[in-house]
Amino acid sequence: MRVFLIAGEPSGDKLGAALMRGLRGLVPEVEFHGVGGPDMTAAGLSSLFPMSDLSVMGLAEVLPRLRHLFRRRDEAVSEIARLAPDVLITIDSPDFCLRVAAKAKRARPDLRTVHYVAPSVWAWRPARADKMARSIDHVLALLPFEPPYMRAAGMTCDFVGHPVVAEQLATPTDAGRFRDRHDITGPLALVLPGSRRGEVDRLAPIFGAALAKMPKDARVVVPAVPHLADTVRSAVRTWPGQPLVVTDPAEKRAAFAAATAALAASGTVSLELAANGVPMVIAYDMNWFSRQVIARMLKVDTVTLVNLVSETRAVPEFLGEACKPETVGRAFANLLLVPSERHRQQEALDRTMDRLGRGGEAPGLRAARSVLAVLGKSPAE
Repeated sequence: MRVFLIAGEPSGDKLGAALMRGLRGLVPEVEFHGVGGPDMTAAGLSSLFPMSDLSVMGLAEVLPRLRHLFRRRDEAVSEIARLAPDVLITIDSPDFCLRVAAKAKRARPDLRTVHYVAPSVWAWRPARADKMARSIDHVLALLPFEPPYMRAAGMTCDFVGHPVVAEQLATPTDAGRFRDRHDITGPLALVLPGSRRGEVDRLAPIFGAALAKMPKDARVVVPAVPHLADTVRSAVRTWPGQPLVVTDPAEKRAAFAAATAALAASGTVSLELAANGVPMVIAYDMNWFSRQVIARMLKVDTVTLVNLVSETRAVPEFLGEACKPETVGRAFANLLLVPSERHRQQEALDRTMDRLGRGGEAPGLRAARSVLAVLGKSPAE
């Protein structure tokens, strides 16, 4: 069995590596080809070209590299034609991946195509699913409510579980040591103002002002990606709560395990917090123009994944014009101070993790089984 995979960014590289391990366990003689990063390379892929060539975001970054990206697209399509794989699996990064799939499918209409990570058509731009269906046969979905949207557009789709359920978590002992190491005896306020520089620049002043309402004995811990650590340290230096910025992965895991409550930017971090049982307040803001556009396009009344997956509105959410220090700070202080407010969220956090596949088969293996099923192949005995 020959599989061609394409991932364009680190999150896709992790998904791809887990899928590859799942496929190898079920079909030991499988061959892997395509484009990936260090995780997929470690799982047995020799990348056609560096995945970093595809890791560009935003119009200002993409436009100067457009010709190079088209060249990489054509290289991938040519290699797919040469290898004639049993299946092409594209992983997230739809701007690049779906263009490859479309061109490869035109050249070889019988090519089976699978896309890993469904587009969030339930939230906005539903026409994306119809467009995707022109070149994709099957979708591997991370969220349990996504398959009906994909099937309605004409694709088959399986929910295979979210990778957050397979992430390593710190133990209570790790959490206790973290508190001891940093002399934290009161509430631990985990604050996450985003993983991109623009988010940090925009949200840090709002979050910092909001923290003025928290209890005086609370200690603020701010996990940060290494390349933004200096930016984050500069942004939080005047915050209350003696902010501690942590970048080491083990320290981050321990901080999540030790947290009393979290104030976080909107995004998948809400699922990381749910995995650790950390109650949260979600807040996010953007420029005026983006607010107007997104408000008109949004199809749901909440963007917090915990709320959507649990089918509750347990997590307080302050978006756009509602993202004000006074209201955000009041909600977060309430969460830190009132145990019943934290307990009220716990059922939604647990339900979210259970619905995402906690305690079941690993998502990478479920995804591998789904791929084999759509190809009509059976695992090796």
